[in-house]
Amino acid sequence: MPRLQLESAADVFNLDDVLNKDVGVQALAGVTGLGLPEVATQWLEGAGDGARFRGKRDRPRDIDLPLYLAGQNREQLTELLDRLAIMLDGECTLRLVEDDGNDWSTKVHFVAGGNYAYGIDTNGERDLRTVITVRAGDPYWTYSRSISKKITNAGAGRGLVGKLASMKVSSSQAIGTILLENAGTAPAYPLWTVVGPGRNFTAVSAVGRGFTWTGTLAAGETLTVDTQTGAVVDNLGRNRYGELAAAPKLWSVPPGITEATASLESTTTASSITCTWRPRKRMVV
Repeated sequence: MPRLQLESAADVFNLDDVLNKDVGVQALAGVTGLGLPEVATQWLEGAGDGARFRGKRDRPRDIDLPLYLAGQNREQLTELLDRLAIMLDGECTLRLVEDDGNDWSTKVHFVAGGNYAYGIDTNGERDLRTVITVRAGDPYWTYSRSISKKITNAGAGRGLVGKLASMKVSSSQAIGTILLENAGTAPAYPLWTVVGPGRNFTAVSAVGRGFTWTGTLAAGETLTVDTQTGAVVDNLGRNRYGELAAAPKLWSVPPGITEATASLESTTTASSITCTWRPRKRMVV
């Protein structure tokens, strides 16, 4: 069955260890905050009755984790508490690990809790019960497996290999339609990887939002456009954001199946465009 896992860069707690090993850290019944995030709405009130809905945004989510810590003795319990305290001092990742090994995760920071009543929650010898609250600035859960679609220049006549668009293009151009399938319930952000040679890379969503990078890549050079962070860098780590055309719209992939178009000029058969994204969800179970 699915299990929760809390981890940092240096440590990992499988939150079902007491159930399986009799020692470790166990998430107890009563975990909250795994469902829909809170929503902040905007309304326009006029002179008449009621108000008109203007928009909304999902707010950060707070997750309450009731925890049971168990060691074989006082020394082991103290070690578990120290590890937990060190982990919660920085950014952590909370994962819901599925039976197949894939997971949904979100980045969290400790914001409250961790107290206990001596003589009730622990006697200081072997075990302890407490509740910690962590906050996820990004309210969505991101899937561990990514999905990729690739466009290459296959030579004269056609520019797309794989999910083929029926269009005639120049032998020096890679262009095509990419089928974007987001199995989540929240927008996913594509990561574009462009391999040169080529110039003037363009990506346009199904609803006409798009951006154009007006720079040039030599053979073997790579451009990466991260639509979530807004980073545009080449394979040497140089910032190439300034080469985006005016008013770029780094669009996201909505839930469901949509199509996007992408193109790159002055290409060879070594050139390619790869779109990679990971589904995201608003709630997990």
